Amino acid sequence: MFDVLTGSFKNAINKIRFKDDINSLKKATAELKKSLLKADVHHKTTKDLVYNIEISTKQLGIGQDSFLKSLQKELTHVLTAVGNQGFVFSNTPPTVILMTGLQGSGKTTTTGKLANYLKLRKKKVLVVACDLQRLAAVEQLKQIAAQIDVDIYFDDNEKDPIKIATAAKQKAIAGLYDVLLIDTAGRLAIDEELMKQLSDVKNAINPNEIFYVADALTGHDATRTATTFKEKIGIDGVILSKFDGDTNGGVALSIAHQVQVPLRFIGTGEKMPDLEVFIPDRIVSRLMGAGDIEGLAEKTSAIIDEKKAKEVSKKIKKGDFNYNDFLEQLNMMSKLGSMKSIISMIPGLNQMAGQLKDMDLENSSEIVRIKALIGSMTPKERENPDLMNPSRKKRISKGSGLSEVQINKVLKQFKNASKMAKKLSSKGGMKGLQNMMSQMQGMPGGMPKLPR
Repeated sequence: MFDVLTGSFKNAINKIRFKDDINSLKKATAELKKSLLKADVHHKTTKDLVYNIEISTKQLGIGQDSFLKSLQKELTHVLTAVGNQGFVFSNTPPTVILMTGLQGSGKTTTTGKLANYLKLRKKKVLVVACDLQRLAAVEQLKQIAAQIDVDIYFDDNEKDPIKIATAAKQKAIAGLYDVLLIDTAGRLAIDEELMKQLSDVKNAINPNEIFYVADALTGHDATRTATTFKEKIGIDGVILSKFDGDTNGGVALSIAHQVQVPLRFIGTGEKMPDLEVFIPDRIVSRLMGAGDIEGLAEKTSAIIDEKKAKEVSKKIKKGDFNYNDFLEQLNMMSKLGSMKSIISMIPGLNQMAGQLKDMDLENSSEIVRIKALIGSMTPKERENPDLMNPSRKKRISKGSGLSEVQINKVLKQFKNASKMAKKLSSKGGMKGLQNMMSQMQGMPGGMPKLPR
């Protein structure tokens, strides 16, 4: 997501070779300005940012360290708009959120992602299908709700979105829901009819907050449309969708600075778990190439059961890691989202993210094979990997529809995973993680080796 900007910052910093060298500072700021504009940062944002960095660096004393500190400070300032961060719950449930945006921005998918984010944090969520403009929108939201197992309110016989939203709010109150997410209509472009409908729904249900979903790939258009929505109906936050596809990353700086509405979340992939809270200092840490350990810890804590993790760790150390454990770990990892977004949050590994294939641990052919194979085993075989022999492999081959060559490949992957897990648990920390990553060539999707 931040490949271009992160590389640009390093190039700018390297222009400063000597302390108190005003010419090298001019070269650094010129390089920074060129890079920011190339990364789709708004020209006004670029002008303010570069000017403030230059002034701050001079005050601290020209040098690489002072330039770096000034850059970090000013980036955090630009990304910090007045308002709430993340998701804020109302004092009286349900918290009602109006999801707005243009057609094609990823609004309906983002509504599902936000519902999934809240569900993982033990909240009872009701999503509402009020986008009656796009024919497939209601059906899409139904499928998403079924996929993430959250409740949905819809009425195929009702054509008035205000009546649907009002009835859904009454259901949310009666059903003691924590959050009500209302997916509203979009258009291909902003028009009076769209704004009137959104305004009418807003007045009817009095939402706690209005989120605008902006497509990061549209660059400056995302800033302009967010500004219009703010002026016409008022918005309390922006969610940037498709941010994983934007290697420039400049749109985040532009929206925060120009629209003056806080960025609340960013979409980091196509899967439902691929939604992250936008916290300015954490994003700046990633922009500077330092990763985001706090964000990673928060993400994993919502998914991973600490008690189960300790049990598995003990089994690994004893060498008791079996096929049931293997499958459980794969299922758990699939809930974390795309491998790219996870790697980008780890200090020292974040630059690898761009090299990775986006592994779909849930639906890849490799995972389907593993599930078929383990599903064809007896309970004893799953518990004791050492029982596997040629006759058992033949029986499993018939039951799973896999060839013996495919079965041998999966069994080898299991052994590799078991060895990696043991190394990681014994060595711990970043060293253990790097060892694991560098040996993942044989795992589904593959992974490039770390630079030595």
